[in-house]
Amino acid sequence: MGKKIDFGVVGLGVMGRSLALNMIDRGLVVGGADLTTDLVDAFVNEGGESALGFRTAHDLISAIERPRKLLMMVPAGPAVDSVLDDLYKVLEPGDVVIDGGNSKYQDTQRRVEAAEQFGVLYVGAGVSGGEEGARHGPSIMPSGSEIAWDLIKSNLQSIAARGPDGQPCCDWLGGGGCGHAVKTIHNGIEYAFMQAICEIYAILNMHPGTTPDQLADLFGAWNTGHMKCFLLEITEQIFRVNDPFQDGKLVNSVLDEAKQKGTGKWTAEMALDLGVPCPTLAEAVFARGVSSRRSIRDQLAEVSAKYPNPDQDLNIESDDLKDALFASVVIAFAQGLDLISSASAEHGWEVRLDRVAKLWRAGCIIRIDFLDQISQAMQGIGSSHLLLDPWFSKHVAAALPGLRRTVSVAAQSGIGIPVLSSALSYYDTIHASRLPHNLLQAQRDAFGAHSYRRNDREGDFHTDWLGDGSTSKLK
Repeated sequence: MGKKIDFGVVGLGVMGRSLALNMIDRGLVVGGADLTTDLVDAFVNEGGESALGFRTAHDLISAIERPRKLLMMVPAGPAVDSVLDDLYKVLEPGDVVIDGGNSKYQDTQRRVEAAEQFGVLYVGAGVSGGEEGARHGPSIMPSGSEIAWDLIKSNLQSIAARGPDGQPCCDWLGGGGCGHAVKTIHNGIEYAFMQAICEIYAILNMHPGTTPDQLADLFGAWNTGHMKCFLLEITEQIFRVNDPFQDGKLVNSVLDEAKQKGTGKWTAEMALDLGVPCPTLAEAVFARGVSSRRSIRDQLAEVSAKYPNPDQDLNIESDDLKDALFASVVIAFAQGLDLISSASAEHGWEVRLDRVAKLWRAGCIIRIDFLDQISQAMQGIGSSHLLLDPWFSKHVAAALPGLRRTVSVAAQSGIGIPVLSSALSYYDTIHASRLPHNLLQAQRDAFGAHSYRRNDREGDFHTDWLGDGSTSKLK
C-alpha cells in the first residue's frame, strides 16, 4: 500500500466514521477498520483517496506512521478491553491510543495505568456533539498520558469546534480519567437541561388551544441573549416538523417514553460516591425512568384525581416560565461544575473549570451563550461554587420569583416538574445558613449512638436521648 496513514480509527459506526471523515477534511490520511465490511466500504467510498479501509485492526496498525495514533470508537465496557487486548499485541512503545467513546472514568483510569506496561500512551477523550458535531466540529475533552498530548494536539484541535473567539473546543484537562469524567458530567447536565425544557413544555401545553407552532415561536423567541443555546434551537425546529403519516405535527405522535444510555446514571452515581449534592441532575435521570413505566402510569392515571385539568387557567406568564428555565439550567451547571471540582480534588486531577467551560462553548449539546460568563467566573473564583459569582448570583436571584411561581402553579395544577422543583429546593437549601439537620443528627444519635457535634464547642458527643439525657464527650 503506497500511502502511509496519519491517523487510524477502529470502529466505523456513526461517530467513528464521522470523526474519520472530519480528519480527512483537515488534510489527514485516515485508515479505518471495522468488523462490518459494509461500514468499511461506506467509509472508503465517502472519504475518497485519503480514506483507506482495513478488515482488521492488525492490518491497520502496520500501515500507520510511527508513532502511531489510533482512535477507538467502540461501545463502552468490555468491548474496549477486548480491542485493547488485541492492540497491545502489535502496538509499540510510544504509540498513542485514544478512547473516544463514553467510557466510565474509572475504567479509563485503569486503562491508562495498564497501557504503561506496554509503553503505550493512553488517552480517554470525551466527545460531544452527536453525528453532526463529530462530522463538522465536536467538543473534545481529552486526558490521560500527558506525553501523548504533544503528539495528538494539532490533530484533535484541528477537527474540534471553534468558540466565538476562534479557539478550539479541545484542550488537555489532566491525567487519568478526568476527560471521561467531565464528559459524563456534561451528559448529566444535558439530562437536566433537556428535562427542564420538557417540563416547561408540559406547563405550556396545558393552556387550552396551544399549538406546536405557537410553542415553536415561543422557544425561538427565548433563544436569544444569555439563553441562546443549541437545545432551544432544536426544540423550536422540532415543533415545526409535520407528521408524515397524518395531519398535525410529528412531535405529538412521538411516544412519551425516554431512553438513556447510562451516562446520566453514572453522573448520579459519581455524585453519591463523592457526597456532592446534585439532586437536579439526578432527578432528570429518574424522570426518564418514570416515563418508561408506561403500564404503571396508565393504571394510576385511571384511578387518580383528574389532574391536570385541561380546562384550568394556569395563570402563569411566559416570562415566569423563561425565568424558571434560566434559573434551573444555571443551577444544573452549578451542580455539575461542583461535581467536577470535587472529583478533581479527590483524584488529584487539577482540572480547571474555566477551561472546561470553554470546551463546551461550541460543538457540544449543552452549548449556551453564558458559558463564556462561566469561564470568566471560574477564573475569578477558582473551584468555588458558581452561585458565589456575582453575575450568576444576581441573575439567578432576579429569575427566582419566576421559578417560584412556576413551581407553585405546577404543583397546584398536578403537573410533575421534578427538575424545576428540585432546582428551587436546591437553591433554597444551599443558601440556608441554618438547616434542620441538627434534629436529624439527634435522631441518628438517639437510635444508633452515631454521635453529634455541637455548634458551641469542639468534639463529638453522645446523649442518652431516650433515657436520662446524660451526655458524654467522645473525643
